[in-house]
Amino acid sequence: MIRTVVSLFLYAFVLLGANFAVPASADLAAIQAMREGSMKKLLFHKEPKPVSSEKFYDSEGSEVSLHDFRPKIVVLNFWATWCAPCRKEMPTLNALRKRLAGDKFEVLAVATGRSSPSDAAEFLLENDIDSLELYLDPKLKFLRGMGVLGLPTTIVIDSGGNELARLVGDADWNSESAIEIFSALIADQ
Repeated sequence: MIRTVVSLFLYAFVLLGANFAVPASADLAAIQAMREGSMKKLLFHKEPKPVSSEKFYDSEGSEVSLHDFRPKIVVLNFWATWCAPCRKEMPTLNALRKRLAGDKFEVLAVATGRSSPSDAAEFLLENDIDSLELYLDPKLKFLRGMGVLGLPTTIVIDSGGNELARLVGDADWNSESAIEIFSALIADQ
C-alpha cells in the first residue's frame, strides 16, 4: 500500500513538474500565434531541448551556468561588440529586461570571443545599456555548447532549464509582440 501511494505521489510530481517547466501544447500554440514583426523569426521547438552545462563568466570573473537562473524563463543572447546587428538589438534587450525581469524572468546577454571585458563594459556604458549585466564567454565554450553558429543568436529557456525557442539574427525584443509572448510564458509558469 505504501509503495503504491509513494509511486502515485512520484508520478504526480513528475507530471506537475513537466507542466511547470513547459506550457501545455495548446498554450504554446497560442504563444506562437503572438509572433509578429521580427518575432516571426523566433522558432519554437516541437519538444524542449536540453541546454549546455558549460560555464560562462560574470563581470567579476566568477563562473556561472544556466542552472543558476532556474526556475526563471531566460532570454539568453549571444553577442559581440564587433557585430553590427548585435549592437542594434542590444537596447531592445535592455528595455525588455527593464520591463519584465523579476522572480520569473531574466535576460542574459553573453559577450563572446574577441569582445574583451573592458570593450564589452565600455559598449554597455556608452550606449546606456544600464539594465543588462555583463556576462562573458571568451573562449566560446558556452556558445559552442549551445550550438550557436552565428551572431546574434537568442535562445529562450523555459523555467525547467530547457531550450524552448531560438532566434538567429537581430530582433526588436521590446516590441509589443515580444512583450506579449514573454508575458504569456511567465504567466504559464
